[in-house]
Amino acid sequence: MSLRLRAGLITTAVVGAGAVILAQGAAFASVPATPPAAPGHQTSAPADSLRSLASRVGLRIGTAVNTDALASDSDYRSIAATQFSTVTPENVMKWDTIEPTQGAYNWAPADQLVAFAQQNGQLVRGHTLVWHNQLPAWLTAAAPSMTPDQLRAVLKKHITDEVTHFKGKIWQWDVVNEAFNDDGTLRDSIWLQKLGPGYIADAFRWAHAADPKALLFYNDYNIEFTGPKSNAAYSLVQQLKAQGVPIDGVGFQTHLDTQYGLPDLQNNLQRFSALGLKVAETEVDVRTTLPVTAVEQNAQVGGYTSTLQACLAVRDCISYTVWGFGDGYSWVPAVFAGEGAADIYDENLQPKAEYTALQQTLALAAGAQQRGGGDRH
Repeated sequence: MSLRLRAGLITTAVVGAGAVILAQGAAFASVPATPPAAPGHQTSAPADSLRSLASRVGLRIGTAVNTDALASDSDYRSIAATQFSTVTPENVMKWDTIEPTQGAYNWAPADQLVAFAQQNGQLVRGHTLVWHNQLPAWLTAAAPSMTPDQLRAVLKKHITDEVTHFKGKIWQWDVVNEAFNDDGTLRDSIWLQKLGPGYIADAFRWAHAADPKALLFYNDYNIEFTGPKSNAAYSLVQQLKAQGVPIDGVGFQTHLDTQYGLPDLQNNLQRFSALGLKVAETEVDVRTTLPVTAVEQNAQVGGYTSTLQACLAVRDCISYTVWGFGDGYSWVPAVFAGEGAADIYDENLQPKAEYTALQQTLALAAGAQQRGGGDRH
């Protein structure tokens, strides 16, 4: 199969081999039983589906969607519709797909995903407006000779045009994606080189002007761990808030690996929340070396369990999104040699122990208390 991959991703970390599968005594925040409905028909989901269980604890649970698979694989389409209450486009809202030729827009694939979400009563996370990867060839060729004013105008037009096109149809936008290096310095992208660090605030202002009702997120990886990168992201959003920049939340990608330790994710979600921001886990998967041993799968189960528990424990964590759900469509093997099996369904789209771990964690949360007196959305 043909699968476009996110280039230049992650040195990420995550799960110790002895991870606990289910922490029965985890503390969960209080939220209402039913999140707001998305427009359109509400898909009939089984009572034990992730979608139904998450709704009982006031959480939106989502997946990134490969739109080629959505069109060609009926099993994939059925799972995407019934198991999840939000969808994120893997690629079809990225700039190189949206505007492959300057001034010529290719909205159709993203429009089809939005229509699918509306048909199934799902919300949409828009991904992503400003990134250093998957830029159209015409832009990467022209950018070095552009003046700062010219490049700023191109970026403003892109953000304004895309957000305007989807106005009223996007719940959360990843406005700026992966602006930091792991050492906490700003990434040396064309945006930083030409526009300086102020491009980040500008991007949020332009997106807000185009759709004032969409929630606007900064999104990054490795900020699940306290350290230079997480601290830099914290300082950035703290400054944006202080300056009155319209930022609503921070997305923690949460790409994990069983060869590393678990992050102090709940603490990081909470400290960003304390700034008055929503938080979300936006791209969760847990990769491991192949072939998978029982010990490694136990660690993967522990990774999924602990990341979901961290979100449930923080009231302002409004969504938990896995980065795809089937191993046969995963980006991991082509990027990390010898690794894979990162998703919650296997290559035949059968649920794995990782799926059951999410299912059981949600069921435990729902059974632990009657959720009320607050709203994640």
